[in-house]
Amino acid sequence: MQKILHISGAKSWGGNEQQLIDLVQELKSQNIENIVLGVGESILEKKCKMNDILFIPAKTNKLNKLVNYKHIKQIVENLKPDIIHLHTSDSLTAFVISDLLYKIKIPSVFSKKGMGRSSSFLSKFKYNYKNLSAIICVSEKVKREFSEILSKKNRKKSIVIYDGISTLRIKNANHLLLKQIDLQETKFKLINIGNHVRAKDLPTLIQMMNVLVNDLGEKQVQLVQIGEFKDGITDKLQQMIDRFQLNNHVKLTGFIEDASSYLSQFDIFVMSSEREGLPLTIYEAFYKKIPVVSTKAGGVPEIISDDKNGLLVEIGDYKNMALKINQLLYDKDKQQSFCDAGYELFINNYSARQCALNTKNLYKNLLK
Repeated sequence: MQKILHISGAKSWGGNEQQLIDLVQELKSQNIENIVLGVGESILEKKCKMNDILFIPAKTNKLNKLVNYKHIKQIVENLKPDIIHLHTSDSLTAFVISDLLYKIKIPSVFSKKGMGRSSSFLSKFKYNYKNLSAIICVSEKVKREFSEILSKKNRKKSIVIYDGISTLRIKNANHLLLKQIDLQETKFKLINIGNHVRAKDLPTLIQMMNVLVNDLGEKQVQLVQIGEFKDGITDKLQQMIDRFQLNNHVKLTGFIEDASSYLSQFDIFVMSSEREGLPLTIYEAFYKKIPVVSTKAGGVPEIISDDKNGLLVEIGDYKNMALKINQLLYDKDKQQSFCDAGYELFINNYSARQCALNTKNLYKNLLK
């Protein structure tokens, strides 16, 4: 039986963390033993315990501390994993330093979920670290962009494995979200799920609603935005909502656990990101049969073909997004066509089982 040590420095919860849990659950079903090393008292630890996944807390609330480099070495010596799978940038840093100090000497895999705005000299060093055995890119777009900062040797180590989600965890909520957040029922309901970070470009989402409600006169539409609030971003979003007089049309809920369980209560899933790898929320929308309107961020065009299984707009193009949403709201046949095509695509290609099979094959090849 293979034994994998997964390392993540995540403190908050998002699609990457959910994908880690989904992957580990599927790997377990394929007779692979899994251990997760992460930040103690985090939501990741909570989710691991809920799913009966062995979790080992780091010595501090940041992975990149001297005590944790030694901690990694001791875990490897005591538990003897076959492979280390690194799921966050800081986990890669911790592994590289630990390996430089203590010679870990086992295969390592790094999952690259998306591209940042820039890469420092130190980032380039760790991404091109000689003892990194393989790099999983979440989309072809990420692989192409990442290859620009990789050495020729490490470029050959990169492979695309699309994320997948577990359908077992995506259930229908037994109560209406609009009542829970004290929002009055309207004719059309839009939903966006994403934490308040720059990459999600939520100002474009608010500007789209301003065009839809105030310019196009669509007064019977509401947008519910679910995601963890962040200092310096959330306040600006609320100021935009106030300025455009959208308080009856846009609701920022903050973080809601199992947000995907509410998808089926809405008419359209909307995504406004400027940077993405390939977000799990689109897979979840496919599975729950809700049509998707999204920007062409990251690998999104690899799974959405415009006007075939969803609608795409250029990054930042809130006006065109508003126009496309307005048309789609009144075209039930097109909505159904998108839902059927998206669901079929998900079932055939983007389940957690398929992702785990592809990942397991990579592990097997590294151990040959």
